[in-house]
Amino acid sequence: MKHTKLHLLILIVLLPLLHGCQKYPENPNRPILLAPITIYPNTYQYYELNFVSNWLYITSDVESTSRGIIVYRQSETEFLAYDRIPPNFPDACTDSQGNTTRLVVEKGMFVVDHCNNAYYNILNGQLIIREPDMIPDFPTDGTMVYPLIQYRTTFDGNKLVISN
Repeated sequence: MKHTKLHLLILIVLLPLLHGCQKYPENPNRPILLAPITIYPNTYQYYELNFVSNWLYITSDVESTSRGIIVYRQSETEFLAYDRIPPNFPDACTDSQGNTTRLVVEKGMFVVDHCNNAYYNILNGQLIIREPDMIPDFPTDGTMVYPLIQYRTTFDGNKLVISN
C-alpha cells in the first residue's frame, strides 16, 4: 500500500514537469521535402563537412518549397540540418521577380534572417536577441515565434540522409 501511495505522489509531482516539456506547434511555414536528401560528407564535394563545427549550404535536385538547407556538423557522428526559409514571416522580403530571402550563416554560430533582423542559434535553432537594439522586425511578445525549421538527420559514418 505504501508503494502505491509513493508511486501516486511521484506521478502527481512529475506530471506538471512533463507537461512543461511540450514541443513547439508545427510551423505552418515548414517546407516539405518530397524525398530524402542523401549526401556523403567524407567526399571532396562536401569537404567543409569533414570538420566538427563546419557548415555547408546544399540544395536538392528534387522539387520542393525549400529554399535550400544548412547542414552543420555538430560532432564526429551528428549533423544538424535546417531549412534556409525564415521560420517567422518567410515572405516578408520578396522582390518584383518573386525571389525571396534565405537564411545565412554568420561567424559559424548564428543563422541570420537579414530581412527580419533575426538571429538564431545554429546549435538548437532558437531565436536569440544579441543586443537590445537588434530586436527582430516581427512581433516577439505574446505571439508564436518559431525556431529554425529543422530536418531529421541520420549518419552511418559514410552517408548522411536528411528527411522530414
